[in-house]
Amino acid sequence: MPLTKLTFRPGINKETTSYSNEGGWFDSDKVRFRAGFPEKIGGWLKKAADAFLGSARVLHNWTTLDGGTFIGIGTHLKYYLLAGQTFFDITPVRSTVTGEATFAATNGSSTITVTDSGHGAMLNDFVTFTSAASLGGNITAAVLNQEYQITSVPDSNTFTIQARAASTSIQSITTTSGLNPSLVTASGSDSGNGGGSTVAAYQVNVGLDVAVPGVGWNAGAWGRGTWNSDADIAVSTNNLRIWSHDNFGEDLLLNIRDGQIAYWDKSGGTAARAVLLNSLSGSTSAPTIAKQVLVSDVDRHVIAFGCDAADSIGTQDPLLIRFADQGSLTDWASTATNTAGDLKLGVGSEIIRAVETRQQILVFTETSVHAMQFIGPPFTFGLSTIADNTTIAGPLTVISVQDTVYWMGKNEFYMYTGTIQRMPCSVRDHVFSDLNWNQGRKIVSGLNSSFAEIWWFYPSETSDENDKYVVYNYEQQIWYTGSLARTAWLDRGIEAYPVSVGTDHYVYDHEKGFDDGSTDPASALDAHIESSQFDIGDGDQFTFVHRLIPDITFRNSTNSSPSALFTLQTRVSPGSAYTQNDPSTITQTVAESTTTVEQFTDLVHVRLRGRSFALKVSSSDLAAGWRLGSPRVDIRPDGRR
Repeated sequence: MPLTKLTFRPGINKETTSYSNEGGWFDSDKVRFRAGFPEKIGGWLKKAADAFLGSARVLHNWTTLDGGTFIGIGTHLKYYLLAGQTFFDITPVRSTVTGEATFAATNGSSTITVTDSGHGAMLNDFVTFTSAASLGGNITAAVLNQEYQITSVPDSNTFTIQARAASTSIQSITTTSGLNPSLVTASGSDSGNGGGSTVAAYQVNVGLDVAVPGVGWNAGAWGRGTWNSDADIAVSTNNLRIWSHDNFGEDLLLNIRDGQIAYWDKSGGTAARAVLLNSLSGSTSAPTIAKQVLVSDVDRHVIAFGCDAADSIGTQDPLLIRFADQGSLTDWASTATNTAGDLKLGVGSEIIRAVETRQQILVFTETSVHAMQFIGPPFTFGLSTIADNTTIAGPLTVISVQDTVYWMGKNEFYMYTGTIQRMPCSVRDHVFSDLNWNQGRKIVSGLNSSFAEIWWFYPSETSDENDKYVVYNYEQQIWYTGSLARTAWLDRGIEAYPVSVGTDHYVYDHEKGFDDGSTDPASALDAHIESSQFDIGDGDQFTFVHRLIPDITFRNSTNSSPSALFTLQTRVSPGSAYTQNDPSTITQTVAESTTTVEQFTDLVHVRLRGRSFALKVSSSDLAAGWRLGSPRVDIRPDGRR
């Protein structure tokens, strides 16, 4: 019998049964398609040796005038700048008080109670003390004068911290290891107020790492703890902590969703924190609460979305858009001599996201999409409704690629190219039927332009954190899926490689090698792809699979003998289990660097019988990459019984 060449349609199709998808691929993990053929994705390595505090949902990078580069990282606890391999904490300070904070310690305990009337702090907030005097004994001035994370909030006038060795840097302590094992316990003489000139600088309140579903009875902090007990948790909002950020020249604007806008001046250096926008000298009518901040590239207007009005500062309007005078950070009061102003959306209940394209800014509500365009004086910006019957899964699910915008909706994927279209998706039901919508705002999109891919990372039904992904390849117009825990993504460009953040609070360079660099040493990636069933003729007779001729390349692998496992498996009927399988390891025998012809296992003898069969290719070797070609099999009729 002649050999049968196995050719498959690119992409994964889970919308039909495996049998009806004959000639296609049905399942994959950590595999992409290049020119229609599957290959293992690249690996990742840690970009910085240290972890950061909190879970990061957004990344932003830019280049300064002196050629320096930064990556902004917004977490539910902090906002960092990553320069090289060093993290710098620029989290804004919301309040600074002098001479109000006093300290009390108990013999033998590391707990210090801080009294500051109306402190406004929440559990896990950060506060930095300076100019405090020693309490005596072990609680020295050096122990007190540093940054602390608040461990409990008994009431509005007191909170507690855990006294820590003076040499400790809280910035290097990960959330998974607690505050610090090197705690300092008070001795009998450790009491007093720590000096009457203590300065307490409170950073902006921390946010939620896990969304609290619902807003009614028992939602949020209600019901936590026992009846009439002291509150040990404070939740100001049910919203997940999400930052937005954009450049104002080489400086940085950052905004906590449903919180204040802050500004970081690069000239102040990495030791300087961001400051609240309305605290800048000359600030007039600046928003104090917003859902997103953006700087228009075309006309350099700072725009706040879902913010408070100029005549009602502090009261948020979730559909209001305001913009400052052109080129100004501080002039938000609309006059006849400037271009500051506002617009109001008429459809939807809140602004979810705004994304800039080459021609316009698209503004999304939960049910509509609007186009915002610079039109010049006297109105500055114009607003038009594009659609009022669309959905969006969350603020981080939208991405612009050149002049096309893609986003994940509620049970649909969409694209905008001048008109909005629902995207055909061959894994739609697979994704949306296995998605934890309680944590839906964690879904994050990312562009991997080197491979023409848009990635969406999402929490599966049994997970509270992103653990799965779905990819759309916009050049081949195909989909593929898999498992990978990522909470934020940044395309290569300023950075040499795509950058991501893991649920382990580390930053990674992607497409570097073929291994999982989250471990030390790196561990192998488990990658696989499995075809749907296919048969000979109408599948009405048994066939005998006799030989397999592999076709695969291991180029770019640094493993001296990389391998992949080819598994042929047969079924008697579409609904039955695979009754037989014959896995065979295909190994490269001559490295590509030493010969112009890549050599590997050339023939595999198998003995399988069934009416239909499928091919699976998998690998778990270190430093091994592969790309599948068109393998061939020897299939012979074997009777009807």
